[in-house]
Amino acid sequence: MKSFLRLTALLVATSALVLSGCSKKPQRPNPSQTIMGPGGGAGLNPVAVDGMGSGMFDQSAAGLETRDPGSLDASNQLRNVLRHVYFDFDSAAIRVAERGKLAEAKDYLSANPNARLLLEGHCDWRGTTEYNMGLGDRRAAAVRDFLATLGVTSARLETLSKGDLEAVEGTNDSQMQEDRRVELVVLR
Repeated sequence: MKSFLRLTALLVATSALVLSGCSKKPQRPNPSQTIMGPGGGAGLNPVAVDGMGSGMFDQSAAGLETRDPGSLDASNQLRNVLRHVYFDFDSAAIRVAERGKLAEAKDYLSANPNARLLLEGHCDWRGTTEYNMGLGDRRAAAVRDFLATLGVTSARLETLSKGDLEAVEGTNDSQMQEDRRVELVVLR
């Protein structure tokens, strides 16, 4: 009888433990009852940002950058005119030895007043795609910010992260070093 009571107590305790660990799934809200509501959020901005009364969001009014549609067109790009800027593993800090390359880029832009630069951030193959896209973006932004300290206006610079999309996977340290870079692409 004692073993039966122990077994029953053990089953009750185990059941209580299992049931307390299982929480009820949260119920998804009805979209018509959310802030977006049945009108898709039209009531969130009753006065149109673009001044046209359409309620559409105008990026230029919010201060967001808009990319020139032709900037990514390969026919408008000159590659390997300026030297690449290389980075240490998992870093967006510009090495002291690489800063001279950015001074050369500034001189090139001074000599070519119609030229602009596309700063492409690249990473080696290690890490997740999402992480490497962010790291490539941080590298390109670091180069942009450094060029700004040299007097290059932001209107002449664009950034783009390619992350590890062009990296050679499973290679040696030398190749991975080549993949950790920002390419300075001249835009015409």
